[in-house]
Amino acid sequence: MNLPSTQNLSPQAAAAPDPRGCGRESTANLPHPPPAREPAALSEWYFLNSGRCDPAFNMALDEALLEHSARLGRPVLRCYGWTEPAATFGYFQRIAEVERLTPLRPLIRRPTGGGIVPHDADWTYSAAFPPDHAWYALAAEESYRRIHDWLRLAFAELAVTTELAPCAKKSLPGQCFVGHEKFDLLWHGKKIAGAAQRRNRLGLLIQGSVQPPLPLDRAAFEAALCTVAVRECAAAWTDLAPDAPLQARAETLRAEKFSQPAHNRKR
Repeated sequence: MNLPSTQNLSPQAAAAPDPRGCGRESTANLPHPPPAREPAALSEWYFLNSGRCDPAFNMALDEALLEHSARLGRPVLRCYGWTEPAATFGYFQRIAEVERLTPLRPLIRRPTGGGIVPHDADWTYSAAFPPDHAWYALAAEESYRRIHDWLRLAFAELAVTTELAPCAKKSLPGQCFVGHEKFDLLWHGKKIAGAAQRRNRLGLLIQGSVQPPLPLDRAAFEAALCTVAVRECAAAWTDLAPDAPLQARAETLRAEKFSQPAHNRKR
């Protein structure tokens, strides 16, 4: 996973005995091994499980998390579902193309880029990082790689082997899950996870979708995501209950932006 905000060393690894102290040979005259490294400092994260929300609100809450990321002061991992089948599409896509490529409705323009993502059977998540967090300073390709490596390790916790795509393989422009981009998550060569990003002065927002390749338990996968972050970067998780300012901003964005044709059909 190699999260940049930590020393990337588990406490168990830090405390491992030096191998020169094993066996019959005396170690009295050998140089003393270096002192064990301290465990990585805890990295504070929020976890938000929103459950099933309507499509416009899902996009609105993600954008509100981006806007409030500096105030919240730590990364937020949000997992959520959909009250009805829908499709989201990239901020810069043209609505005429989107309407032609998917029968799903409603169609909601995301605050991030990328292509069309069907939300009829997927596991959707987002991650928002404040501007003073190390992820914010990463190049877009590196943050893309790291978010999908996190998913890869979570699937490994469930005994499902996946891999990161070494290069792009596109076959139909505009469709997120047809072909794949470099560092998308693959299962037997098929893309099962993709993401889109938005980085501005407020922070970094990553929106991702997982198309589960097998009949897996979603709650177990979300728990695996948290377990991986604890092991790989000493994450300390706190459940996030959206406060009044965050909830109010999400409701405003839902009503005035993501449910409005002026936004969704703007180009």
